[in-house]
Amino acid sequence: MTPADPLRVEHGRSVVDRWLTAFQRALDARDVSAAARLFRTDGFLRDLLALTWDLRTFSGRDAIAEALSAALAARAITGIRQSDDPPEMFDRNRYGPTIEAFFTFETDIAVCRGYLRLLRSDDESVPWQAWTLATSMDDLKDFPERVGVRRPAAVTNGHGGGRGTVPAARAQAERFRTEEPDVVIIGAGQAGLTLAARLMALEVPALVLERAPRVGDNWRGRYQSLVLHNQVSANHLPYLPFPSSWPTYLGKDQLADWLEHYSEILGLAVWTSSEVIGGSYDSGLRRWALDVRGADGEIRAVHPRHVVLATGVFGVPNETRIPGSEKYTGIFLHATEYRGGKNATKIRALVIGAGSSAHDVAQDLAVNGARVTILQRSSTCVVSADPGAARAYAIYNDSGTRIEDCDLVTNAFPFPLLADLHKDMTKRIADLDAELLLGLKDAGFKLDFGEDGSGFLMKYHRSGGGYYINVGASELIVDGTIGVKQGVEVASFDGRAVRFTDGTTADFDLIVVATGYQNMSESVRLILGDEVADRVGPIWGLDDEGEPRGMWKRTGQPGFWVCGGSLQQCRPYSKYLALQLKADHLARALA
Repeated sequence: MTPADPLRVEHGRSVVDRWLTAFQRALDARDVSAAARLFRTDGFLRDLLALTWDLRTFSGRDAIAEALSAALAARAITGIRQSDDPPEMFDRNRYGPTIEAFFTFETDIAVCRGYLRLLRSDDESVPWQAWTLATSMDDLKDFPERVGVRRPAAVTNGHGGGRGTVPAARAQAERFRTEEPDVVIIGAGQAGLTLAARLMALEVPALVLERAPRVGDNWRGRYQSLVLHNQVSANHLPYLPFPSSWPTYLGKDQLADWLEHYSEILGLAVWTSSEVIGGSYDSGLRRWALDVRGADGEIRAVHPRHVVLATGVFGVPNETRIPGSEKYTGIFLHATEYRGGKNATKIRALVIGAGSSAHDVAQDLAVNGARVTILQRSSTCVVSADPGAARAYAIYNDSGTRIEDCDLVTNAFPFPLLADLHKDMTKRIADLDAELLLGLKDAGFKLDFGEDGSGFLMKYHRSGGGYYINVGASELIVDGTIGVKQGVEVASFDGRAVRFTDGTTADFDLIVVATGYQNMSESVRLILGDEVADRVGPIWGLDDEGEPRGMWKRTGQPGFWVCGGSLQQCRPYSKYLALQLKADHLARALA
């Protein structure tokens, strides 16, 4: 790495100091108009709890001024100071060069951090204006995470034990046979476990319920060839990073075992083979009554203050109804039921769908000797894992930068701006992948780059599907190992014969439907009923501000929260959710 030019760094530090000083001065004077003029007219303020106790994005000076006015009415904002880390300078293509820096500040209740991006302006009175400003709560004052120098006492003779120690996971789980947890988390995947770890560090009693027999079975039970599609350096869990000797792309069994060990090492309270089969909320008591069925069939009542749904990114599988499918005499599966193609030699397989799951299933079948056809009904955004998708996670490249810093820099980009920036990135990735994409087109595979050219990551945020990060299936399509049937539907069945809407017919021994999932709110409906699901409303997708709907923050149902997403998302956002739950815990304790 080329050392930074000291003069450039000093200039950048001076520019940032002047901006932060002017911003603090405006806040001290409660002159929100002056504060807003420090932003570009198209600037953004993204708040992660620090100012609003919410996850909010404010776009444009008027909205920023209004947000700051509301924040100052509720919070004292003091001590804004540039961090010791040297500022960075980047060329943001058509936006121009930026100066970017971390800063710290406090409110009356929290210690906070922020990230500032400045662009040069035409206003001589404010030569550098804020393009984006992110404000993030780091710790509640007097109640920080018990990690590092604040770690609990050791569980050994002569060092006390007692309050503040971390019992073993089994003891933690048994504790809630007789005590009520403050929080029940449904699901022991990466979302549930990262939140449970955060809550333990904040001393909030939490119980995780997992319907599978073992933690990690949500990964362990899937087909053998499954690997993560983004790099390990982006996916570390809180407090316990993956070993540095592990491969760049993790296999599903590695991740499954790691999740199980993670829960045991951190001493998280998990009940496996336990499923919530119903529940109701008492608004007077502000408690849930959950019915939990265990492995022995016994139903226990659990009464937490809060329930967190942490069952992944998606809801229940889409019920793709194909007229006449009852006449099909082969094997008919949804992708969630597919367990691998170990004995697939010479099997004729049709995979309906062309997103990530469809590609993974098709690849697994093909490498195990099946003759596979993908039925692609619409277009798909395809990028290579490396160098393509790796560019989107380049900040997490084991460069030595603290992962918490990487997360803040990443999350400081508001989603509306991210969509615009990703158009440039998508074009660069397409250039890198030009040979692969041309091969796919020649094979009859229809491609897109997102509804506005913003590529695969915005497809993930907006709809959760319609893209594929290539880990091998694309080459099999290009060379003809996996066939493509594009732009048609299944019209009818006759035994093992499938007739398509273009009039052609083919025989298949196996059909795997990989057409995605319903909104996560349907999972709420299945577990807690229509009334709760309707109050919660849609989950995922982006709201009018460009924030993910219903995620990591209060929902329309009191005492109900949602934690989900990729490993890279669960790590930082689990903390924001845990801080909100801790604040509620404290409010009741101090009442």
